[in-house]
Amino acid sequence: MSEFSLDFHDTATAFADKTNSELKEKYRLFRLLNSPILNSLGTVATKFALSIGLPVEGLIKSTIYEHFCGGETIEECDGAIKKLAASNVGTILDYSVEGKATEEDFDRTRDEIIRTIQRAKDDPNIPFAVFKVTGVAPLGTLERLSRKKKLDAKSQAKCERIHKRVAEICDAAYKLDQPVFVDAEESWIQDAIDRLAAEMMARFNQERPIVYNTIQLYRKDRLDYLKNARRTARNEGYIYAAKLVRGAYMEKERERAAENGYPSPIHDTKQRTDQAYDDAIDYCLKHHKTMAFVAATHNEKSTARLAEQMANADIPHDHPGIFFSQLYGMSDNLSYVLAKAGFNVSKYVPYGPVADAVPYLMRRAKENSSAAGQMSRELQLIEEELKRRKLS
Repeated sequence: MSEFSLDFHDTATAFADKTNSELKEKYRLFRLLNSPILNSLGTVATKFALSIGLPVEGLIKSTIYEHFCGGETIEECDGAIKKLAASNVGTILDYSVEGKATEEDFDRTRDEIIRTIQRAKDDPNIPFAVFKVTGVAPLGTLERLSRKKKLDAKSQAKCERIHKRVAEICDAAYKLDQPVFVDAEESWIQDAIDRLAAEMMARFNQERPIVYNTIQLYRKDRLDYLKNARRTARNEGYIYAAKLVRGAYMEKERERAAENGYPSPIHDTKQRTDQAYDDAIDYCLKHHKTMAFVAATHNEKSTARLAEQMANADIPHDHPGIFFSQLYGMSDNLSYVLAKAGFNVSKYVPYGPVADAVPYLMRRAKENSSAAGQMSRELQLIEEELKRRKLS
């Protein structure tokens, strides 16, 4: 067994592509995000200002938007793509427009997602594309499908349009040989998403992994789901591909379960979620020769654990079926240190009009303030680099 370790406190590598002024601005922003009171006031004020038409988009764009998003259009993301690529970090263009509800909106979103797939074609700096099914489908229909409710004629027509849009996206990915993630969402619509993803895998993952489903391991049932889904793929002759995350809707899931009187689908403790995540990684690593997976996590322990397991098992750092992934603007210490060591790493780079991306940014702010430990670690690393550069 070889000795192997990564130094995720190597701030010189983590912030190598940040100028002194960029690093100071990052510090100011993360200090704000680390304060629950200031964070809450800021999100409320931002929503109010936008709702009454105050001209705050410029301020948003030059602060939180610039830090967490690549630009308003695919073309505006070119700078972020090149900057990440200079450190061997890939980009996943994530069209972050949410809350749309008309068929025309859903068609526009489908077309934009296909444009991200086309932009990624033949660009080694963009290893994956991604989409949310709720970007191309009404929530109510997904919920009825997940509950296996009988559909009336109107809902059936909507269902067929959902299926067609998802198939068109995955078909474009297949024809351009460009892998695409199907993002996970709330538990009460996830069954419909899982079934769509499985159907698309069976159709397009015959030769290589094109469609990836996302597994949220904070759910009590997901480890078993992962194992059963991989077995089904093997039995039916297609390649299973998964993106493993802890989960993004914990508070919403628990609140809805309490309101509706059913058991929470979320693990009772963080330790159980962490164990489920690591167990899922172990399972995927065990079967890495017949499947593909992405460890999408900001957790330092899980990241280090997988990297060490790969090294100890003599699995190449750049194995084409194993990727790490983090969000743009966060956990650069993980992404850049992994990339320097030769692992496959990518960043989710959200983009879209500032006003349309606000729900995404508000969720990032809320998640960051609730994950105080994560924010404190980010701040500590930035402070260490400021000291190393003799800027504080």
